[in-house]
Amino acid sequence: MPKELWKGNEAIAEAAVRAGLEAYFGYPITPQTEVLEYLSRRMPELGRAFVQAESELGAINMVYGAACTGVRVMSSSSSPGVSLMMEGLSYIAGTEIPAVLVNVMRGGPGLGNIAPAQSDYNQAVRGGGHGDYPRIVLAPASVQEAIDLTALSFDLAEKYRMIAMLILDGSTGQMMEPAEMPEMQEIHRKNFEWATNGAMNRERRLLSSIYLNPLDEEKTNLRLLTRWKEVQNNEVRYKEYFLDDAEIVVVGFGTAGRVALSAVREARAQGIKVGLLRPITVSPFPVEVLNQLTGQARAFLVTEMNMGQMLDDVQMVVRGRVPVDFYGRPGGVVPFPDEILSEIQRINTAPVAEYADPRDAWLTRMNARA
Repeated sequence: MPKELWKGNEAIAEAAVRAGLEAYFGYPITPQTEVLEYLSRRMPELGRAFVQAESELGAINMVYGAACTGVRVMSSSSSPGVSLMMEGLSYIAGTEIPAVLVNVMRGGPGLGNIAPAQSDYNQAVRGGGHGDYPRIVLAPASVQEAIDLTALSFDLAEKYRMIAMLILDGSTGQMMEPAEMPEMQEIHRKNFEWATNGAMNRERRLLSSIYLNPLDEEKTNLRLLTRWKEVQNNEVRYKEYFLDDAEIVVVGFGTAGRVALSAVREARAQGIKVGLLRPITVSPFPVEVLNQLTGQARAFLVTEMNMGQMLDDVQMVVRGRVPVDFYGRPGGVVPFPDEILSEIQRINTAPVAEYADPRDAWLTRMNARA
């Protein structure tokens, strides 16, 4: 199909519709409200279910109920709203049913602001809700990627019977870019063996996250982990830029990775051997490629729009074999390419100081600038 100009949030909504979304439940919160607003018109046009719930807690429990029937279901929110959904997400994970959640992140903590941020990384990749449960987390860096990953998220959620999340910051949700939409998929109800979609001419099915016998709960946890190992083996996605001869490797996801690419290109023009690894799945994390780069690079620079959350995942892979530096802008501040370029130039001209925590040196530099 030809490219059209799409706003990020509305593009996600339309991509979900075309991927077969049958039921949406949500609550307005900036900067993701356009997702809900768009679907409030689009879903009734197609005879599909749209409900603006009384709260985020209500919305995620409606998602839980609809997901039990096997239909494609989604909610969307932004940082504080997603925090309110944590209990429901844990129930969905424990029941082993597929659901899609979009988090258009904003500055925090607390009520924070409505500026773009990446400070919900840990909440997304490490669960947020109670109990041990894995989840697939995809991080688009453009409107086109947001469209593509929205469709993919439904497929992955169904394939592995788990939650698939899209995390993007408010700038991606609000920006407009030319993008190509996929064709509209016809809705074909899949006859999932677990779905509670009417017991006529078959035995009754029961879905629950309650296992009063600890041994049964343990089996459920092990089953979730076994399924997660399949995800780790088959679903890791990332983008590589200029890594063939890179001595400095920048790692960034979403908008931070997109901004970093501009800095990397300018640094390459200056003769600096630098490349970029941009994770698309931040859960599962691209461990194997990062491990390979550790044998090649003399330094890593992690850049994020937070105080260093993906940084911990990078350090766990690198394990002290190569120095890891950090540059972040928390609270809703988007870095400029020249800021990241300055960090690359600094690393190129002087050895990275050995700190137990790269945030220490970063904090010192940030305080000196204030």
